[in-house]
Amino acid sequence: MKHLLILAGLVAGLLVTPAHAEEAKRKAGPNGGRVIEKVTPNVEFLVQSDRRVKLTFLDAEGKPVAAGQATAALTGGDRLNPSKLTFAKEGDALVSLQPLPSGEIVPVVLQLRMTPEGEAVMQKFNVNLAICPECKHAEYACTCGH
Repeated sequence: MKHLLILAGLVAGLLVTPAHAEEAKRKAGPNGGRVIEKVTPNVEFLVQSDRRVKLTFLDAEGKPVAAGQATAALTGGDRLNPSKLTFAKEGDALVSLQPLPSGEIVPVVLQLRMTPEGEAVMQKFNVNLAICPECKHAEYACTCGH
């Protein structure tokens, strides 16, 4: 009986957890994008109006810094026919040469390499382009806990 009560409590906790609990922990990027903290310096992931992806590198205070020798690659869209995006330096940022695949929700795998000999760091997430009604960021970069 004790185990059933514990299990019921866990299930109830899952049911009342806000849908965006994970997103609530995210910091806002200076341009309104998603901050990726798996690498140093952190990187802001932003989908521009032309659907090209811009990666802005951030210092500890969240201010843009030069990309240095960093490189990136992104694979996304349909798993049976994925799109591969390559990046080139544009000012201090990296910008994709190709647009993000079509759709409002696009699953992606972003690979970042901070130096040519460094290990690639992968970040997987869905790029949901719908606008959050509370924080007004795109859902992939939502920072509120609605």
